[in-house]
Amino acid sequence: MEPPTSSRLNSRKRRKDESGPNGSTEPDGIPSKISRHSLGLREPAPFSDKVEIDYSKPYIRVTYEEAMRGTPLDRPVRVYADGIFDLFHSGHARALMQAKNLFPNTYLIVGVCSDELTHNFKGFTVMNENERYDAVQHCRYVDEVVRNAPWTLTPEFLAEHRIDFVAHDDIPYSSAGSDDVYKHIKEAGMFAPTQRTEGISTSDIITRIVRDYDVYVRRNLQRGYTAKELNVSFINEKKYHLQERVDKVKKRVKDVEEKSKEFVQKVEEKSIDLIQKWEEKSREFIGNFLEMFGPEGALKHMLKEGKGRMLQAISPKQSPSSSPTHDRSPSPSFRWPFSTKTPPSSPANRSRNESAVTYDISEDEED
Repeated sequence: MEPPTSSRLNSRKRRKDESGPNGSTEPDGIPSKISRHSLGLREPAPFSDKVEIDYSKPYIRVTYEEAMRGTPLDRPVRVYADGIFDLFHSGHARALMQAKNLFPNTYLIVGVCSDELTHNFKGFTVMNENERYDAVQHCRYVDEVVRNAPWTLTPEFLAEHRIDFVAHDDIPYSSAGSDDVYKHIKEAGMFAPTQRTEGISTSDIITRIVRDYDVYVRRNLQRGYTAKELNVSFINEKKYHLQERVDKVKKRVKDVEEKSKEFVQKVEEKSIDLIQKWEEKSREFIGNFLEMFGPEGALKHMLKEGKGRMLQAISPKQSPSSSPTHDRSPSPSFRWPFSTKTPPSSPANRSRNESAVTYDISEDEED
């Protein structure tokens, strides 16, 4: 079988580079909507030793061109991907997603190496083999899981599982005395490259934990783990507890400082508000004072008007210089009716009568 040409590999890489979020190939990066009931499987992927294979049918591998054109539904392209999958993360999931989407009709088989092989050829793992098997089983892109997968793929293993292509990143993987354990797979034209996810790997996660070792130890001590479970000495345990208390005190002091800053800020805002209101009231008071007591204020006009009225009330009216004289007509004398002569009277009465006779009532007095 001829290996896929470099131009086709480059075109496939370009398609992957141009893909949108989560591997979508929509032009605008937005995946098409699908029905909700098809989002994932209801059961974990089965183990290979629990899957029945019909060995009566001959094992005939498909070519790369046939796989790209699409195979019948009852003959999917069987793609194999292997790894340690310690601390299963999004980089693992994305690699398996790429392997699943290599061809239109793909059956993805994932091999997970045992603890014995991993510890011998790569190093100690955080998760044991059963935990790693279970993590891969629950990845939605996986159709079958091979437990205790071989470190180097043999022709017998490929024939047993009827594998058409092996998916892995294209970086040479040196291990077990070989510069690249996938070299013979590439030479046989069965290698299908995938892209690594930058910025995330099991080594990166372990590096973060080692770098922040004290933080995570204190975190777990606070959550109830014992020093023996964390392999921490008695002195270090007391040191971490003391650091925890110091950090709590610092946090309280910081909270008090923040609250005091907020209080001071509120006081400043209130004082500025009060000053502004006082200035407004002061301007208003000064304006009203000037309107009342200023040079041209209302009080001056009131005083002028009051002074004028007082002067007018105090000063008498001047009489005219020459008053016209009234011609007085002689007042008629009072006489007894029906008598031409006055009756005789006593001297007192006489004097009265004389005065009555001589008293004239003028028109002015009648008025």
